[in-house]
Amino acid sequence: MKKPVQMHFISQDLEDYIEQHSEKEPELLAALNKETYQKILLPRMLSGHFQGRVLSMLAKLIRPVNILEIGTYTGYSALCLCEGMQENGILHTIDIKEELIDFQRKHFDKSPWGKQIVQHLGEAVDIIPTLDVKFDLVFIDADKENYINYFNIILPKMNKGGIILSDNVLWSGKVLEPIHPNDLSTKILVEYNVLLKNDPRVETVLLPIRDGLTVSRVL
Repeated sequence: MKKPVQMHFISQDLEDYIEQHSEKEPELLAALNKETYQKILLPRMLSGHFQGRVLSMLAKLIRPVNILEIGTYTGYSALCLCEGMQENGILHTIDIKEELIDFQRKHFDKSPWGKQIVQHLGEAVDIIPTLDVKFDLVFIDADKENYINYFNIILPKMNKGGIILSDNVLWSGKVLEPIHPNDLSTKILVEYNVLLKNDPRVETVLLPIRDGLTVSRVL
């Protein structure tokens, strides 16, 4: 069986150079990054320094009041997005892993935004319809099989001009390869990328950041 392509767009030396010439990772996030790698399974799921600074910069450009994150993991990306949130803003973050709730909250409460971050435990497809909120910024980084479902649920809840960010849309290059019949994640991601490109309700650019990050603006 052919091995999936690993998406290394640039050399490690260039990656190091990029980080050295981008904004420094804040101390709180550096500590969270380190503790995630020390204590939590699958630490590669964490956004990390460079992507985290990208999320922070996008949030600062958008200046959202209401943010939705689907897939909290250890809370790193949530804190990055909060950096651009307005003073009266709220970030709703959803995850299914109960064992990470206390870990997330510990780091949220060390930040200036602890009281503005609302944690939701459960399935996002069930929780999102219960949120009586119009969102300015959404970050999707959860189970790939539901990306299309998330998009369809979220879009009516977006403010005009709002931004939907979708992570892992290149899926280690598997979007370019023949899809195994049992590989639902890759199948859905390929369909999702086509949907974002063709849906007249959004304009989209796919960025080769880490495992692929799509920026979609609601028209």
